[in-house]
Amino acid sequence: MMLPHLGLMGRPVYLDYNATTPVDPVVFQAMQQCLAYRFGNPSSTHRYGQDAQELIAVARQQVADLPGCRADEITFTAGGSESDNLAIRGVALAQQAQGRGNHIITQVTEHPAVINACRALERLHGFRVTYLPVDGYGRVDPADVEKAIDEQTILVTIMHANNETGTVQPIAEIAEIAHRHGALMHTDAAQSVGKLPVRVADLGVDLLTIAGHKLYAPKGIGALYIRRGVELEPIIYGGGQEGGRRAGTENTPYMVALGAACQLAQERLAEDMPRIQDLRDQLQEILEQRLPGRVSLNGHPSERLPNTLNISIAGVSGEAVLAAAPEIASSTGSACHEGNTEPSAVLMAMGLSRERALGALRLTLGRWTGEIDIEWAARLLARTVNRLSS
Repeated sequence: MMLPHLGLMGRPVYLDYNATTPVDPVVFQAMQQCLAYRFGNPSSTHRYGQDAQELIAVARQQVADLPGCRADEITFTAGGSESDNLAIRGVALAQQAQGRGNHIITQVTEHPAVINACRALERLHGFRVTYLPVDGYGRVDPADVEKAIDEQTILVTIMHANNETGTVQPIAEIAEIAHRHGALMHTDAAQSVGKLPVRVADLGVDLLTIAGHKLYAPKGIGALYIRRGVELEPIIYGGGQEGGRRAGTENTPYMVALGAACQLAQERLAEDMPRIQDLRDQLQEILEQRLPGRVSLNGHPSERLPNTLNISIAGVSGEAVLAAAPEIASSTGSACHEGNTEPSAVLMAMGLSRERALGALRLTLGRWTGEIDIEWAARLLARTVNRLSS
């Protein structure tokens, strides 16, 4: 049995693991040891530098083991957004320099790091980008990829699992289409790595994004899997660190932390995944019992992350429910701009009504979620909804 996390004790029930995860104590300890004793610059040739080099090599292998790739196919970054930018911008500019094409395919419910990287390539470098629609579950139809792809397509970038609904995309099928037409395939797996068995060979991808703070490592560290032989324009110019793809003196303690987190995720996945999925389903069941006829599931019923429950509750706004229940830390997916609440763009793209999208709650579970948390949160949410509706 795991000990309670000190950062969660005596505080609101945390159901926002898709936003960020607490740093695991095992990860913190590994990082702390590095900060205290292994301060050398990995580029230095003396013993202090060699110590740091050795730690980075171990961490790189630990990260590589989780998606099942070679250590030299892992490039450390400052997080998921940088990994997405390195993958998309890096491939696009490298391909453009060789006259290979100028077309990218993505989809409308991508993370802003992907969407905005694509828009920048359109605006600044003349690329064409196709933004594919999604169905009512939030999934891309591979047939739409087939229709959109042409001889100028250099990259298809589709996220593995959506951060709001948890919906998992048919990445392997899409990657097969991309490769058949000579395009590369990138997937943002920030939400799925550590929650699902994610193997690059099974997905068939050429590039895959990992974000440390989504799997119990600190914020400010991530990685990009880059299949051997894929050419990228660097995102940061300078020295030759990270194979020349990402310059700057290495953030050794955070690299060590990500390595420890990936190793821990690999060790715990078989135990954590069914336990958390069972708790997620219990939470949905209790809410449906206490709010009969008012709870609607958003996203795919089966092809979704085991920890993610996105529901809409009829007759209330998700924002109002969470504001009236500060004992629960969760999110809605809605965005507030100058006092005007806008519904989630992801849910609207799925074809949900504005009212249903505004009634959404994203309840996401994790390593320290227990049955008592689920039962208490469900009761409190139901009581709050009934009070707001009366």
